[in-house]
Amino acid sequence: QVQLVESGGGLVQAGGSLRLSCAASGHTFSEYRMGWFRQAPGKEREYVAHIDWSGAREYYAASVKGRFSISRDNAKNTVYLQMNRLKPEDTAVYYCATDRRPFVGGLTMGLLEKYWGQGTQVTVSS
Repeated sequence: QVQLVESGGGLVQAGGSLRLSCAASGHTFSEYRMGWFRQAPGKEREYVAHIDWSGAREYYAASVKGRFSISRDNAKNTVYLQMNRLKPEDTAVYYCATDRRPFVGGLTMGLLEKYWGQGTQVTVSS
């Protein structure tokens, strides 16, 4: 069974930085792309970023491009989300996700057919 465990959330002032981590187990990590999503109160879950299984390609939502950076360490089965220049509108629960099949590619990463972590709260104060 695939398990994803996020950490690193917290409270930060606008303009600050946070680094989220997601530790994965239960599958061959290096064969699966990894993604980050977020859900603000009263809103639907939305895509933030994803990275392919090798780490060679990264993709971002327009709202975070240039401020957030996704990376992975296949030796540690961990994916990271470095969040810089945070804004109050970045406040949300952030979820790590991976596909249910290996070697899935694509410029986008949807919500369906995913394994999810439990989420970590990120709160950005103004």
